[in-house]
Amino acid sequence: MKIIVPISRIFVGILFIISGFIKLNDPLGFSYKLQEYFSADVLNLPFLEPYALVLSVFVVVFEVVLGVFLLIGYKPKFTIWSLLLMIVFFTFLTFYSAYFDKVKDCGCFGDALKLTPWESFTKDVVLLVFVLILFYGKSFVTPIFKPLPTTLLALLSFIASLGFGYHVLMHLPYIDFRAYKIGDNLIENMSTPVDAPKAIQEFTWVFNVDGEEKKIITNGSYPTVQGDYVSVETKVIDEGFTPSILDFSIESADEDLTDFFLNEEKLLMIVSYNLDTAEMSGLQKLKTLSVQAQTEGYTVIGLSASGEDTIAEINATYGLDFEFYLCDEKALKTVVRSNPGVLQLNRGTVQQKVHWNDIEKLDL
Repeated sequence: MKIIVPISRIFVGILFIISGFIKLNDPLGFSYKLQEYFSADVLNLPFLEPYALVLSVFVVVFEVVLGVFLLIGYKPKFTIWSLLLMIVFFTFLTFYSAYFDKVKDCGCFGDALKLTPWESFTKDVVLLVFVLILFYGKSFVTPIFKPLPTTLLALLSFIASLGFGYHVLMHLPYIDFRAYKIGDNLIENMSTPVDAPKAIQEFTWVFNVDGEEKKIITNGSYPTVQGDYVSVETKVIDEGFTPSILDFSIESADEDLTDFFLNEEKLLMIVSYNLDTAEMSGLQKLKTLSVQAQTEGYTVIGLSASGEDTIAEINATYGLDFEFYLCDEKALKTVVRSNPGVLQLNRGTVQQKVHWNDIEKLDL
């Protein structure tokens, strides 16, 4: 135990800090994942959805500080019990998601590392084993500093985590792992190369041949067999190439204008996934911004999933004179972690991206 416990302590502590920090870098994104878990289709806890952001910040800050507490040996009994309860809950959640095929990505490492539901569950089981080692060997988890420095480090880790989380909420994630980050070209991220590997599927056909069921496996072609068709099951062997952007579009009521706008040399894209819940202070800045951008020769458009009546009301209230186009709400939440948020593009390449708090920092 004198050897295994320190190894487990370092492994669990570092993993909790890394996992927590990645989510703390984007607490709004993690709150969207919690809303998905709380939805009627998954855990059926819709009353928790309005509190998703508060819970998101609490969970990720707690995750980071528990990792720090474990490494420095602050309140070992409280820390290890908290780690155990948290990992048991996460293990249940990932098993539920995987077994019932509810949530495709647990969000354990945010957008930095995508894990399938079963990969997430396996990761949590391994982590649970290490936490159980700590639980049964907690007498070997002792502070590495004297009481005062240990307490100060614990307090500083909490303050720093909370401060960092607040900062990225009021601006944007410090590190952007998504396919809409500055420097990325949206046209390329939406495209599939000609030589990209194709998805491979296996089809298991069932036919009734002379009163007996016969199975035939093909890659998709209909088998030549003397018998009556009963059923077919498909299984994905290889996903093949998948573009990093799948659901982004710029649409009017009549046509898809995505390619047209993304090929503009000077495009300012104002994004609000839901105008009803957009920050009033941010909306108030859009009139001045759009006029300035149009003066500088920019094409200015808005993107939202809101309906025509809401768009008309917002335009009238804030005196906006640019056109809003339609896009999927989930896609817009991914584009920018701000409501509203602003992107400046040159032929599909993101040159600048800002939170509504930082609109004045845009260089037009």
